[in-house]
Amino acid sequence: MTDLANRHCQPCEGGTAPLTAAEAAQLLTQVSPEWVLADGATRLKREFRFRDFYRTMSFVNALAHIASVEDHHPDLEVGYNYCRISYTTHAIRGLSENDFVCAARIDLLPR
Repeated sequence: MTDLANRHCQPCEGGTAPLTAAEAAQLLTQVSPEWVLADGATRLKREFRFRDFYRTMSFVNALAHIASVEDHHPDLEVGYNYCRISYTTHAIRGLSENDFVCAARIDLLPR
């Protein structure tokens, strides 16, 4: 388990600066290599593939639990055998450590 997966999301208010591209790139090394920075390092994305709809939805439900517990919610695109996750901290219009904490926790979910 990474150090990020042991952390919890902290409240993030407007006025807090988003992570720089360099800071985001450093945190990216602490999550699965399938996560990528997008949109000028203001978004963190990953796609998961599954054998069937049941497994997809089981994963999405577990992901929803993490989002609820951490009070930090991703944008999702879900279909029969895939789930695309996109994190950004809307209040600061960019990435925060919270996005990477949730990504690290999602990395631990069984698939």
